[in-house]
Amino acid sequence: MGLKDNLKAKLAPAKDKVSGLAQRHEGKIQHGLDKAAKVVDEKTKGKYSDRIHTGTGKAKGAMDRLAHKGDDTATGSSTPPPDAPPPTT
Repeated sequence: MGLKDNLKAKLAPAKDKVSGLAQRHEGKIQHGLDKAAKVVDEKTKGKYSDRIHTGTGKAKGAMDRLAHKGDDTATGSSTPPPDAPPPTT
């Protein structure tokens, strides 16, 4: 087992916990990102508005992927999560 595999195994519980927190507080996180973007945009007097909105969009996308890990609607995938049992016919 390599170093990368060891790190993944040790960090998996933390990633699951963060994912759960992101799911529970998704609205608050989205609101916080919007509020921070607005404050920074006002402080820079709109000079970097396009970059701020791009960064905010990327942050929201990353948070959404983290919050909906394993949810096929977030990834656009139609396959079940790997831990799901195979469908019976």
